Amino acid sequence: MDEAVRQALARWPNVPSCTGWLRLSRRGEWWVPEGPIRHAGLRGFISRNYLATADGYWFFQNGPQQVFVDLDYTPMVLRLAAPGQLETHTGRPVTALDSAWLDEHGNLLLGSEHGIALLDDRDLAAMLDHLDGDLEAADSAITLNWGGQHLPVGRIRQADVSARFGFMNKPA
Repeated sequence: MDEAVRQALARWPNVPSCTGWLRLSRRGEWWVPEGPIRHAGLRGFISRNYLATADGYWFFQNGPQQVFVDLDYTPMVLRLAAPGQLETHTGRPVTALDSAWLDEHGNLLLGSEHGIALLDDRDLAAMLDHLDGDLEAADSAITLNWGGQHLPVGRIRQADVSARFGFMNKPA
C-alpha cells in the first residue's frame, strides 16, 4: 500500500466504502462505468493498493476509502510477460504455480503465491504447448508442464470457482 494511502487512512478513518463503481475484467483491466481505465498512472495506483478483506472481498484502497471491486471472474488475472514467465495483472511476477484447473468453457485457472487467477484468454494458445492430454475428453487426465513442474489439471465448473477459492465476485 502506498504511504500516502496509509496517511490518509490515519487522518480520515471513517470514510464510507464504495461499491458498484470499479470492475476487474477477465483480461485484468480496470473498468469504471464510463469504460476501461487507460491512464497508466491510475492503473498503477489501483494495482499497488489492491487488497482483500479476510472474508474474500477485493478492494482498492483509495486514500481513506475502500472501493470494492466487482470481479468478472477471479481476483487475479495472469499474463505471459515473456516466454516461460507469468505475471499478475497488477505487475507482480509469479515465481511458482501450485495448481491448475480447466472450467467447462476452456478457461485455464492457475494457483500461485498470489492465489487463484484466470489466465488472460489472449495467452491461452501459447499455454497449449504446456498442456499434455486430451482437452476435449472430460475424463482425460491433463498435465500442465511449467517451470520444471508437472501439475495435474483439475476440472471445475465456473459457478464453483469463487466458493472453492474463497472470494466474492460481487460486493454487497
